[in-house]
Amino acid sequence: MGRNHSKLLNNLEQLRKSFGLTQQELSIKAEVSRKSINAIENGVYIPSTV
Repeated sequence: MGRNHSKLLNNLEQLRKSFGLTQQELSIKAEVSRKSINAIENGVYIPSTV
């Protein structure tokens, strides 16, 4: 994983927590599964930016 991806994943988790959201709450707002949010935050899955 590249440096930018690591930064993105760190920022995503920090931003989610700063809004007081759980992974489940964010997944509902983003219309993706909680497992997807977890995979993204743990670097298992890198979403497309397109």
